[in-house]
Amino acid sequence: MVAVVNTNDDLVMALRSRLIDEGYQIAIAHIRDIKTGRTDFGAFITSHRPDTIVYDIAIPYEDNWTFLETLRTLPACRDCNFIVTTVNKRVMEQRVGKTGVIELVGGHADDFEPLVEELHEVVGTRKRFTT
Repeated sequence: MVAVVNTNDDLVMALRSRLIDEGYQIAIAHIRDIKTGRTDFGAFITSHRPDTIVYDIAIPYEDNWTFLETLRTLPACRDCNFIVTTVNKRVMEQRVGKTGVIELVGGHADDFEPLVEELHEVVGTRKRFTT
């Protein structure tokens, strides 16, 4: 199971399609729903028990990076693997510093190859991904 946590519905659907093609089961959560309290992220993680969480950082990068770091401290996320993505790594890293974030370009299935490769590695070895 892979949890895709994002703000962009079109990107979520393209990513969902690609990951299903790779054989993964997908659970989706929208960051806006987590921020507004419509989705309890801890309960979402506990319920779905994903092998990995693919979490996207959008503008404003500083605020969203801080929000991710807060979510990572939840008890339900203690042993979770995170793969963090963004659509503009260069600008994001200018704002928050050097990271291990994967840049998603375009939104087509082929554009997700770096993410898919990292996901295979993380899920395959069950290692903890750090940024």
